[in-house]
Amino acid sequence: MIHPSAQVDPGARIGPRVAIGAFTIIGADVEIGEGTSIGPHCLVTGPTRIGADNRIFSHAALGSDPQDKKFAGERSELVIGDRNTIREFTTFSRGTADGGGATRVGDDNWIMAYVHVAHDCVVGSNTIFANNATLAGHCEVGDWVILGGFVGVHQFCRIGEHAFIGMGALINADVPPFVLVAADYAHPRGINSEGLKRRGFEPAQVAAIKRAYRSLYVSGRPMAEAKAELAAAATDSDDVRRMLEFIERSERGLLR
Repeated sequence: MIHPSAQVDPGARIGPRVAIGAFTIIGADVEIGEGTSIGPHCLVTGPTRIGADNRIFSHAALGSDPQDKKFAGERSELVIGDRNTIREFTTFSRGTADGGGATRVGDDNWIMAYVHVAHDCVVGSNTIFANNATLAGHCEVGDWVILGGFVGVHQFCRIGEHAFIGMGALINADVPPFVLVAADYAHPRGINSEGLKRRGFEPAQVAAIKRAYRSLYVSGRPMAEAKAELAAAATDSDDVRRMLEFIERSERGLLR
Protein backbone atom coordinates (compact mmCIF):
# COMPACT_ATOMS: atom_id res chain seq x y z
CA MET A 1 0.00 0.00 0.00
CA ILE A 2 3.02 2.24 -0.46
CA HIS A 3 3.19 3.89 -3.89
CA PRO A 4 6.39 3.06 -5.79
CA SER A 5 7.26 6.75 -6.09
CA ALA A 6 7.02 7.37 -2.33
CA GLN A 7 10.28 7.68 -0.37
CA VAL A 8 10.23 5.99 3.02
CA ASP A 9 13.35 6.18 5.17
CA PRO A 10 14.56 2.80 6.44
CA GLY A 11 14.39 4.21 9.96
CA ALA A 12 10.64 4.87 9.75
CA ARG A 13 8.27 2.46 11.47
CA ILE A 14 5.20 1.76 9.35
CA GLY A 15 2.28 -0.14 10.89
CA PRO A 16 -0.06 -2.63 9.21
CA ARG A 17 -2.53 -1.41 6.57
CA VAL A 18 -0.82 1.96 6.18
CA ALA A 19 -1.29 3.61 2.78
CA ILE A 20 1.26 6.14 1.48
CA GLY A 21 0.53 8.07 -1.71
CA ALA A 22 2.63 9.03 -4.70
CA PHE A 23 5.69 11.23 -4.18
CA THR A 24 5.20 11.39 -0.43
CA ILE A 25 8.36 11.50 1.71
CA ILE A 26 8.51 9.82 5.11
CA GLY A 27 11.64 10.68 7.05
CA ALA A 28 13.66 8.88 9.69
CA ASP A 29 12.30 8.53 13.20
CA VAL A 30 8.71 8.63 12.00
CA GLU A 31 6.15 6.17 13.35
CA ILE A 32 2.81 5.67 11.59
CA GLY A 33 0.10 3.63 13.26
CA GLU A 34 -2.10 0.92 11.85
CA GLY A 35 -4.65 1.85 9.21
CA THR A 36 -3.48 5.43 8.68
CA SER A 37 -3.56 6.75 5.10
CA ILE A 38 -1.27 9.50 3.84
CA GLY A 39 -2.05 11.10 0.50
CA PRO A 40 0.26 12.10 -2.34
CA HIS A 41 2.92 14.82 -2.13
CA CYS A 42 3.04 14.86 1.68
CA LEU A 43 6.11 15.39 3.85
CA VAL A 44 6.41 13.76 7.27
CA THR A 45 9.68 14.37 9.09
CA GLY A 46 10.69 13.14 12.50
CA PRO A 47 10.69 12.68 15.30
CA THR A 48 6.96 12.31 14.65
CA ARG A 49 4.46 9.81 16.04
CA ILE A 50 1.16 9.36 14.20
CA GLY A 51 -1.47 7.06 15.66
CA ALA A 52 -3.97 4.71 14.07
CA ASP A 53 -6.67 5.27 11.45
CA ASN A 54 -5.79 8.85 10.60
CA ARG A 55 -6.61 10.27 7.15
CA ILE A 56 -3.98 12.72 5.95
CA PHE A 57 -4.63 14.41 2.60
CA SER A 58 -2.26 15.66 -0.08
CA HIS A 59 0.50 18.23 0.48
CA ALA A 60 0.37 18.09 4.27
CA ALA A 61 3.72 18.90 5.93
CA LEU A 62 3.94 17.32 9.37
CA GLY A 63 6.84 17.34 11.81
CA SER A 64 8.97 20.08 10.27
CA ASP A 65 11.35 22.19 12.34
CA PRO A 66 9.55 24.78 14.47
CA GLN A 67 9.30 28.32 13.13
CA ASP A 68 11.14 29.67 16.15
CA LYS A 69 14.39 31.62 15.77
CA LYS A 70 15.60 30.24 19.10
CA PHE A 71 15.39 26.66 17.83
CA ALA A 72 18.93 25.29 17.60
CA GLY A 73 18.29 21.78 16.30
CA GLU A 74 17.57 20.18 19.66
CA ARG A 75 15.51 17.00 19.65
CA SER A 76 11.79 17.64 19.71
CA GLU A 77 8.76 15.80 18.41
CA LEU A 78 5.24 15.93 17.01
CA VAL A 79 2.68 13.52 18.47
CA ILE A 80 -0.66 12.94 16.72
CA GLY A 81 -3.35 10.64 18.12
CA ASP A 82 -5.90 8.43 16.39
CA ARG A 83 -8.72 8.89 13.86
CA ASN A 84 -7.88 12.46 12.90
CA THR A 85 -8.78 13.92 9.52
CA ILE A 86 -6.03 16.28 8.34
CA ARG A 87 -6.80 18.00 5.07
CA GLU A 88 -4.70 19.50 2.28
CA PHE A 89 -1.75 21.85 2.85
CA THR A 90 -1.83 21.65 6.64
CA THR A 91 1.40 22.31 8.54
CA PHE A 92 2.18 20.95 12.02
CA SER A 93 5.55 21.87 13.57
CA ARG A 94 7.52 19.94 16.15
CA GLY A 95 8.10 21.38 19.61
CA THR A 96 11.02 23.25 21.14
CA ALA A 97 13.14 22.74 24.22
CA ASP A 98 11.62 25.83 25.86
CA GLY A 99 8.08 24.55 25.28
CA GLY A 100 8.42 21.04 26.63
CA GLY A 101 9.81 19.48 23.48
CA ALA A 102 6.58 18.36 21.82
CA THR A 103 3.59 19.51 19.82
CA ARG A 104 0.59 17.31 20.62
CA VAL A 105 -2.71 16.71 18.79
CA GLY A 106 -5.31 14.38 20.30
CA ASP A 107 -7.91 12.09 18.73
CA ASP A 108 -10.90 12.47 16.39
CA ASN A 109 -10.08 16.00 15.27
CA TRP A 110 -11.31 17.48 11.99
CA ILE A 111 -8.54 19.69 10.61
CA MET A 112 -9.42 21.46 7.36
CA ALA A 113 -7.16 22.78 4.61
CA TYR A 114 -4.30 25.23 5.24
CA VAL A 115 -4.49 24.97 9.03
CA HIS A 116 -1.23 25.68 10.87
CA VAL A 117 -0.42 24.25 14.31
CA ALA A 118 2.81 25.80 15.55
CA HIS A 119 5.48 24.50 17.89
CA ASP A 120 4.59 23.33 21.40
CA CYS A 121 0.83 23.59 20.89
CA VAL A 122 -1.44 21.13 22.67
CA VAL A 123 -4.71 20.36 20.88
CA GLY A 124 -7.32 18.17 22.56
CA SER A 125 -9.78 15.79 20.94
CA ASN A 126 -12.96 16.17 18.89
CA THR A 127 -12.06 19.67 17.74
CA ILE A 128 -12.88 21.29 14.40
CA PHE A 129 -10.42 23.71 12.79
CA ALA A 130 -11.95 25.32 9.70
CA ASN A 131 -9.85 26.38 6.71
CA ASN A 132 -6.84 28.62 7.43
CA ALA A 133 -7.25 28.60 11.21
CA THR A 134 -3.82 29.23 12.74
CA LEU A 135 -2.28 28.59 16.13
CA ALA A 136 0.91 30.41 17.08
CA GLY A 137 3.39 28.70 19.39
CA HIS A 138 2.57 27.31 22.84
CA CYS A 139 -1.23 27.49 22.47
CA GLU A 140 -3.59 25.11 24.24
CA VAL A 141 -6.94 24.13 22.73
CA GLY A 142 -9.37 22.04 24.77
CA ASP A 143 -11.64 19.20 23.70
CA TRP A 144 -14.63 19.94 21.44
CA VAL A 145 -13.42 23.45 20.53
CA ILE A 146 -14.45 24.83 17.12
CA LEU A 147 -12.31 27.40 15.33
CA GLY A 148 -13.97 29.15 12.38
CA GLY A 149 -12.21 29.91 9.12
CA PHE A 150 -9.25 32.32 9.27
CA VAL A 151 -9.17 32.41 13.07
CA GLY A 152 -5.78 33.49 14.39
CA VAL A 153 -4.66 32.58 17.91
CA HIS A 154 -1.75 34.46 19.47
CA GLN A 155 1.10 32.56 21.11
CA PHE A 156 0.61 31.22 24.64
CA CYS A 157 -3.20 31.63 24.49
CA ARG A 158 -5.50 28.99 25.90
CA ILE A 159 -8.98 28.10 24.64
CA GLY A 160 -11.14 26.11 27.02
CA GLU A 161 -13.19 23.05 26.15
CA HIS A 162 -16.41 23.46 24.15
CA ALA A 163 -15.59 27.07 23.20
CA PHE A 164 -16.60 28.35 19.76
CA ILE A 165 -14.47 30.93 17.95
CA GLY A 166 -16.28 32.59 15.05
CA MET A 167 -14.88 33.17 11.59
CA GLY A 168 -11.99 35.61 11.34
CA ALA A 169 -11.62 36.23 15.08
CA LEU A 170 -8.16 37.17 16.34
CA ILE A 171 -7.54 35.75 19.80
CA ASN A 172 -4.91 37.47 21.94
CA ALA A 173 -6.08 36.36 25.39
CA ASP A 174 -7.49 33.20 26.97
CA VAL A 175 -11.03 32.05 26.18
CA PRO A 176 -12.83 30.23 29.02
CA PRO A 177 -14.62 26.93 28.43
CA PHE A 178 -18.09 27.08 26.82
CA VAL A 179 -17.70 30.69 25.64
CA LEU A 180 -18.64 31.85 22.13
CA VAL A 181 -16.34 34.46 20.62
CA ALA A 182 -17.21 36.33 17.42
CA ALA A 183 -15.28 39.02 15.59
CA ASP A 184 -17.05 42.03 14.09
CA TYR A 185 -17.98 41.42 10.51
CA ALA A 186 -16.59 43.72 7.83
CA HIS A 187 -18.11 47.18 7.51
CA PRO A 188 -18.34 49.33 4.35
CA ARG A 189 -15.66 52.04 4.37
CA GLY A 190 -16.41 53.99 1.21
CA ILE A 191 -15.97 53.21 -2.46
CA ASN A 192 -12.87 51.90 -4.20
CA SER A 193 -12.05 55.32 -5.66
CA GLU A 194 -8.42 54.71 -6.46
CA GLY A 195 -9.18 51.40 -8.17
CA LEU A 196 -11.87 53.04 -10.30
CA LYS A 197 -9.51 55.82 -11.36
CA ARG A 198 -6.83 53.32 -12.34
CA ARG A 199 -9.38 51.50 -14.49
CA GLY A 200 -10.33 54.61 -16.42
CA PHE A 201 -13.57 55.67 -14.74
CA GLU A 202 -14.36 59.31 -15.45
CA PRO A 203 -14.80 61.78 -12.54
CA ALA A 204 -18.53 62.04 -13.25
CA GLN A 205 -18.87 58.26 -13.02
CA VAL A 206 -17.01 58.16 -9.70
CA ALA A 207 -19.17 60.98 -8.35
CA ALA A 208 -22.37 59.13 -9.25
CA ILE A 209 -21.11 55.99 -7.54
CA LYS A 210 -20.21 58.02 -4.42
CA ARG A 211 -23.71 59.47 -4.29
CA ALA A 212 -25.18 55.98 -4.57
CA TYR A 213 -22.91 54.80 -1.75
CA ARG A 214 -24.05 57.65 0.48
CA SER A 215 -27.67 56.78 -0.19
CA LEU A 216 -27.04 53.17 0.82
CA TYR A 217 -24.65 53.55 3.73
CA VAL A 218 -24.49 57.14 5.01
CA SER A 219 -27.98 58.58 4.74
CA GLY A 220 -29.54 56.27 7.32
CA ARG A 221 -32.60 55.88 5.13
CA PRO A 222 -34.52 52.59 5.01
CA MET A 223 -33.43 50.32 2.20
CA ALA A 224 -36.63 50.93 0.20
CA GLU A 225 -35.98 54.70 0.14
CA ALA A 226 -32.31 54.22 -0.71
CA LYS A 227 -33.23 51.94 -3.59
CA ALA A 228 -35.69 54.52 -4.87
CA GLU A 229 -32.89 57.11 -4.94
CA LEU A 230 -30.65 54.70 -6.81
CA ALA A 231 -33.42 53.98 -9.29
CA ALA A 232 -33.75 57.69 -10.02
CA ALA A 233 -29.99 58.07 -10.43
CA ALA A 234 -29.77 54.95 -12.61
CA THR A 235 -31.50 56.73 -15.47
CA ASP A 236 -28.32 58.78 -15.97
CA SER A 237 -25.68 56.29 -14.78
CA ASP A 238 -25.07 52.75 -16.01
CA ASP A 239 -22.80 52.17 -13.00
CA VAL A 240 -25.57 53.02 -10.52
CA ARG A 241 -27.95 50.85 -12.53
CA ARG A 242 -25.55 47.91 -12.11
CA MET A 243 -25.41 48.57 -8.38
CA LEU A 244 -29.19 48.57 -8.21
CA GLU A 245 -29.47 45.36 -10.23
CA PHE A 246 -26.97 43.71 -7.90
CA ILE A 247 -28.99 44.77 -4.85
CA GLU A 248 -32.22 43.47 -6.37
CA ARG A 249 -30.63 40.05 -6.94
CA SER A 250 -29.18 39.81 -3.45
CA GLU A 251 -30.41 36.80 -1.47
CA ARG A 252 -28.43 37.29 1.74
CA GLY A 253 -28.89 41.04 2.03
CA LEU A 254 -26.26 43.76 1.79
CA LEU A 255 -23.28 44.19 4.05
CA ARG A 256 -24.40 46.96 6.42
